[in-house]
Amino acid sequence: MHYIGLMHVSLLVLRILTRASLLLALLASAATAQPSAEDGQWTMPAKNFQNTRYSALDQIKIDNAKNLRVAWTFSTGVNRGQEAAPIVVGDTMFLVTPYPNILYALDLKNKGAVKWKFEPQPAAAAQGVACCDVVNRGCVFDKGKIFFNTLDDNVCALDAATGKSLWKTKVGEINRGETMTMVPLVVHDKVLVGNSGGEFGVRGWLTALDTNSGQIVWRAYSTGPDSDCLIGPEFKPFYESERGKDLGVKTWPPERWQIGGGTVWGWISYDAGANLIFYGTGNPAPWNPELRPGDNKWTCGVFARNPDTGQAQWFYQWNPHDEFAHDGVSENIIVDLSIGGSAVASAVPSGNNNSDALRTAHTTASAMRKVLISAQRNGYVYVLDRLTGQVLSADPFIRITASKGVDLKTGRIINNEEKTPQIGKVIRDVAPASAGGKDWQPCAWSPRTNLLYIPHQNLAMDYEAVEASYIEGTPYLGANIKMYANGGGKRGEYCAWDSVRRKKVWAIPEEFPVWSGTLATAGDVTFYGTMEGFFKAVNARTGEPLWQFKTESGIVGQPTTFLGPDGRQYVAVLSGVGGWAGAVVSADLDTRDPTAALGFANAMKDLPQVTAKGGTLYVFALP
Repeated sequence: MHYIGLMHVSLLVLRILTRASLLLALLASAATAQPSAEDGQWTMPAKNFQNTRYSALDQIKIDNAKNLRVAWTFSTGVNRGQEAAPIVVGDTMFLVTPYPNILYALDLKNKGAVKWKFEPQPAAAAQGVACCDVVNRGCVFDKGKIFFNTLDDNVCALDAATGKSLWKTKVGEINRGETMTMVPLVVHDKVLVGNSGGEFGVRGWLTALDTNSGQIVWRAYSTGPDSDCLIGPEFKPFYESERGKDLGVKTWPPERWQIGGGTVWGWISYDAGANLIFYGTGNPAPWNPELRPGDNKWTCGVFARNPDTGQAQWFYQWNPHDEFAHDGVSENIIVDLSIGGSAVASAVPSGNNNSDALRTAHTTASAMRKVLISAQRNGYVYVLDRLTGQVLSADPFIRITASKGVDLKTGRIINNEEKTPQIGKVIRDVAPASAGGKDWQPCAWSPRTNLLYIPHQNLAMDYEAVEASYIEGTPYLGANIKMYANGGGKRGEYCAWDSVRRKKVWAIPEEFPVWSGTLATAGDVTFYGTMEGFFKAVNARTGEPLWQFKTESGIVGQPTTFLGPDGRQYVAVLSGVGGWAGAVVSADLDTRDPTAALGFANAMKDLPQVTAKGGTLYVFALP
C-alpha cells in the first residue's frame, strides 16, 4: 500500500472499506445488466453487459494525461499474441495468457505480486488447429468465480479467492478443428461460450453452461434445422429473407451445412430490460462462395436470443452468401439513441461509397430508439433496432469496393458484381480485405460524447477463389489472398464515429492495422495501442494526441482502467504482438510468401522491422 502522508490514512482506510463492501455485495448477488454507479472495478472485458468499454473514472483528464507514468509491470512468461483484457475485482487483477492459457491473480496492494496462478494444461495439439495465433481474449468474474476458456475447448471455473478449480467442462473437439479463443459471458447463472474454427469447416454454436455445476444447459447451432438452431415460435425476424422453415438447411447445398462454419468467437451483449443476448456468427465455410450457393443461414449475422432458454427472437444477416470471409462477430453495443423516426428511408449509394449519398435518408421527426451499434468487417457501421432487428442505418467507415451499400428496405447488402469471386480468376482491389474494416478488436462508446471509437484496419486485397475439399481437422478455405493498404493509404486507423449524424468526426491514421481494443473514460480520454508498441491517450472530443508510451512489443490487447487500493486511477494493457495481424512476428512466418497468415503476411512484411515478440502487462498512473 502506498501512502501519500499520515493525514490521508483515514481517508484511504475509508476507501478500502468502501471497496470491500462493494466486493462483498458483488459476491453475494448476481450481476445486473443495468448501468450502475462506477465502483472502480472492471469485472468483464467489455466493462459491462452493454459492451461500451466506458469507465466513469475521471482522474485522468485531457489536461493531465501527458503526465502518465509506468506504475508497475508484470511478465506473463508467454511471448505470443496478448489479446486479453486485464480485469479487476476488488484488490485483485486477473489475466489470461495465450496458450497455455495460464490464469494469474495479481495483488494490486503489492504492485502486481502473484497471489496465485492456475495452469489448465491444454492439449498441445490445439495449437495446430488455431487459424490465427493461439490467443485468448480474457476471463470474466461472477459471484466469487472466475470463468475462462482454453484453446482445447474446455470451460474452466475457479474460486476467485484461492484459484481452486471448481469444475472444467469440455465443449468441443480439436480433432474437428474446433478451438476456443473468446471471452465467456455470465447471464442468469449461465456461462455463455462459443467456438472458433470456421477456417476448418467446423459447425458453429453458442453454448450455455450452469455456473455452479458446469453442465450444459442448452446449445444453439449456427447452421442446420430449426430444432438445432433453437428457432421456434418466438422467432420473429424483421426481414422476409430471414423467414421460413429450416433455412439453416435449405440455403445450403445438400449436407454442406454440417461443415458450414458460422462459429461464435466474438462478443456477447445483454439487455436486461428485454432479457435478450446479442451475438454475431462467423463466416461460412469454405471461403470460396462458389462452393456453397445460397444465403448460407445463419452465418455472418447477429442473433437475439433468450439467455434462459436459448430460443432465438430475431436474426439479421450482415452478409448473405458471404463472398470474402467478412464474418459477423463484431461486438454489438447497446445504447439508446435519439435518431430519425421509425420511417427511415432507404439509403442506397450511387457511385463512390464514401460520398454523402449514403446519408440522404432523413425524417423530420426524431425518436429515442433502443439500438445496437456495430462496426462490421464488411466496412459499414450499422445501427439496428435491438428489439426487432430492423436496420436503421448502415454507413461506410472505410473505402469499400466489395459492395455498393445496404438497402434499408430489404436489409440486404448490395454486392458489387464486378468483384464477385470466380474460380481461377484473381479479383483485384477488393476492399475491405478478408480481415475486414474491423475484425475482433472491440470499439468503445462514451455517453459523454455520444461517439463510437473504432480501432480498425484499412486493407484491400487480391482474391483468387480455388477448389477446396473438406478433410476433418484441416484447413478448408478455397481462396488465395494477398492484402495491402486500401487505396494506397495507411494500413490502420483509429477514429470517432457519430451514429446519429452518420459520419466520421475525426481520425488518426496509423502505419499498421490498429489491432488493439480501446476504452473511453469520463475524463474525456480514450486509449488504444499500436502494432509498433505505442500505447496512446487521445482527446475523446477532438482526436488530439495527449500522450504515448513505447512498450516492449506490439499491442493487440484490450486496455482497461480501474481504481487502485490507494484511490488512484490506473490504466492497464498487455503488450505482446500477435493475433492474425501480428502472426508474422509471433509465429515467425516467412514474409516472402505473400499468402502466409491467410494473406496478412504481404500487408505486414515490414512489421518484424519495428517490433519483436513480447508478453508484458503495463500498468500506468498519474504521479
